[in-house]
Amino acid sequence: MGEHVIKLPDVGEGVAEAELVEWLADIGANVREDEVIASVMTDKATVEIPSPVEGKIIWRGGDVGDVLAVGSPLVRLEVDGAGNVKPGETPPQEKKSEAKPEEKKEEKKAKQDASSPARGGGVEAEGRDGGGKPKTNGAAPKTQNGAALSAAPVSAAKSAMPRAEGEKPLASPAVRKRAADAGVDLRRVPGTGPAGRITHEDLDAFFASDGETAAARGTGYVRNMAVTEVPVRGLRRKIAEKMEAANNRIVPITYVDEVDVTALEDLRAELNNSRKEGRPKLTILPFLMRAMVKAISEQPHLNAIYDDEAGVIHQYGGVHIGIAAQTPNGLMVPVVKHAEARDLWDCASEAARLADAAKSGKASRDELSGSTITITSLGAMGGIVTTPVINHPEVAIVGVNKMQVLPRWNGTEFMPRKVMNLSSSFDHRVIDGWDAAVFVQRVKALLETPAMIFIES
Repeated sequence: MGEHVIKLPDVGEGVAEAELVEWLADIGANVREDEVIASVMTDKATVEIPSPVEGKIIWRGGDVGDVLAVGSPLVRLEVDGAGNVKPGETPPQEKKSEAKPEEKKEEKKAKQDASSPARGGGVEAEGRDGGGKPKTNGAAPKTQNGAALSAAPVSAAKSAMPRAEGEKPLASPAVRKRAADAGVDLRRVPGTGPAGRITHEDLDAFFASDGETAAARGTGYVRNMAVTEVPVRGLRRKIAEKMEAANNRIVPITYVDEVDVTALEDLRAELNNSRKEGRPKLTILPFLMRAMVKAISEQPHLNAIYDDEAGVIHQYGGVHIGIAAQTPNGLMVPVVKHAEARDLWDCASEAARLADAAKSGKASRDELSGSTITITSLGAMGGIVTTPVINHPEVAIVGVNKMQVLPRWNGTEFMPRKVMNLSSSFDHRVIDGWDAAVFVQRVKALLETPAMIFIES
């Protein structure tokens, strides 16, 4: 018997690390050659890692959410034969995270017990048992200021009866506001200050006692002290990193204009009714793509990538349009390559194919990279105006807002028209406001007179 170490392979050109998003084989499991053992994410593409040999997993090099460097140990297998670990060579050490399940539970519980207090009530959220009662573990509960509470106020709060009708409790304005915000009737809170004045500590004691129940507070509402920790992993982490890069590097300018798409919608309906078998149903997206191609031919500097570290703008001849798509796992941007070489129907087919691949998690790394300009849309939920975040390192993004039927003045009367806004953002470091306006106005003119989209200039 020998040992075989599987290292994280090079999963893409220029990729130095990848995030572990899923283990598909547990420690102790026997895996076959070419059986997938793990999935990792690089950029926004998920890559499956197969085992090159048959063997039994005796060690794993990370937990879900860990970021591993290319070439680092991923899995250690016990195999028949010599394996690839030479005699006398020290194999990678097991991580503490590979402790027994019972040890993991104890470690997690210890972390929870040491976590910070939740807001609002002043007492620690983890200081309550399953029934909402405070756990003291032999120590007094603490106030919002960290001071220990005496046992007397807690006991008094549990046995407190309402004050007489019309009796006004003594309390400072700050205490009254805090009680009002929490829905607490101060007549039910015993005061330990001079002349029975209610203090913040008295409120803390009341919240920590059985007196915090809905009945004692005089409302049907109960305070929810739960705090849930949601690890930022996988695609969500990549989206966060992308947004952070865009916010830190790009100086955006957003330009919004209304587009009358009544004629476009009439043309779209006619083309859908007469389309040949096998052709996709047209949405407004392929019309927008073709309009952008024509506008970019007049302003090619908008179809570019800005390498701000090198101080170089890469201006592309090919128009590679990213289509921001919401998937069950989060936002992804599949790319329609060379939109300038596609007609209306081809744009529609490719956009639909890529959207399906992204939503099913089958989009490849190549299909999710290489965009030079992006379209984003929230569909029917698109709102009136948005401020799209530029897909760094691109310099422009076009946002589509929802379509509405609104009255518009034609010079003699108001007529119902189908209108929508285009909300487009540009990197103001390299795109001037005038150029941004010219681009949007050109796209607007093409969409409002859709026959112009099909006329070659």
